[in-house]
Amino acid sequence: MRIDKLRESYDIDVQLVHFPLHPDTPTEGRSLEDLFAGRGVDVDAMYARMKGLMEAEGLPYGKRTHTYNSRLAQELGKWADTQEGGYGIHDALYRAYFVDARNIGDIDVLMDVVRAVGLPEEAAREVLEQRTFKDAVDQDWVRSHQSGVTGVPTFAAGGYGVVGAQPYEAIEELVKNAGAQPRAEN
Repeated sequence: MRIDKLRESYDIDVQLVHFPLHPDTPTEGRSLEDLFAGRGVDVDAMYARMKGLMEAEGLPYGKRTHTYNSRLAQELGKWADTQEGGYGIHDALYRAYFVDARNIGDIDVLMDVVRAVGLPEEAAREVLEQRTFKDAVDQDWVRSHQSGVTGVPTFAAGGYGVVGAQPYEAIEELVKNAGAQPRAEN
């Protein structure tokens, strides 16, 4: 993926900051038809466009009929970033939501993801049930709003940003303009 390639090529510190995309979505989810009702959105055309963009990036992308509240998944991801090997949960959450169309607002689904990436189950369940990382995600949401983030993904570096599914070269240009140094070859 693009971020992994950037990490390998440049001396950068990647920090994921969460954004409240449709935070009012109920726990059981919401149909895409309902979400976009009255907005003139062709859900099938939107899917075809996104499928093409994801394929161009080498990413799998499945057909979803619903959107789900990602708040608990964000809290889980914030916790996973503090764990050895925890970064892999982000790809697993992407797959669960965008490929397998699973409800990432459901604790049982999130626990399946935790098991799949080999993180400590008991600690993860405690994080989800006690909402240990709620404040950290609240801070991310505030930071996102203060930075003017309006969509995901948004890539930011050196006071600049690019929004949306961008080609690798656009993100690379962003980090180079921010002063990122290439890693020395081994």
